[in-house]
Amino acid sequence: MGIGAEVCERLAAAGHQVLVADLDIVAAEATALRLRESGGHAIDRAFAIPLDVGRPESIAQAFDHVDRTFGRCDILVNCAGIAKVFPFLDFPLDNFLETMNVNVTGTLLCAQAAARLMVRRRWGRIVNIASVAGLRAVGSGRTAYGTSKGAVIALTRQMAVELAEHGITANAVAPGPVDTPMTRALHTVQFREAYAKAIPMNRYGSTAEIASAVLYLVSEDASYISGVALPVDGGFLASGARGL
Repeated sequence: MGIGAEVCERLAAAGHQVLVADLDIVAAEATALRLRESGGHAIDRAFAIPLDVGRPESIAQAFDHVDRTFGRCDILVNCAGIAKVFPFLDFPLDNFLETMNVNVTGTLLCAQAAARLMVRRRWGRIVNIASVAGLRAVGSGRTAYGTSKGAVIALTRQMAVELAEHGITANAVAPGPVDTPMTRALHTVQFREAYAKAIPMNRYGSTAEIASAVLYLVSEDASYISGVALPVDGGFLASGARGL
């Protein structure tokens, strides 16, 4: 859903065969069906596969299926993520560990599995969805989420360095606030108003705007770009005090 579903739609529209991987296989099937039924896409261009990025065995099974069924993986977009908000002094260890497991370890293992398939063809594109919260503290309560996204950005840089010799690029997209099911659940009305005021464009971004950045980074036009964390944030990171 959210950014991930939009990315799948854009990739399909660009002619790529898309595997919609999700813990919620019903939702993944619905997205894949919508892509298959949309105009201009061949009937076999989108499939759903179950994937729980919090479980290494699920990741291994998913990519084994990709290998056996398709024999290749050209593009990986790591978009799965979780977030909960707690005060720093009371932040529960179990949630911190779970968030790091899904957001960071899951990204690592998916990228490793995909890259092992990419090296065969000496070409690949990996894009990790990070966050401006990984580059700058965003409000209170995001001890696990912000830390995990900072780790994703560092991981992306390491991947870029080590995979370059295999013809694989690795980049991150760091969205600012985006109107998605997760932000609707996490962001109160007051927080949304305050966050929007901190953004020069005075609004949340759309999933389409994030997907456009992903599509650029997986294209041939971005062949010399690797190891970057691209903010798509309406100028949030560039802005200091506003209204002066």
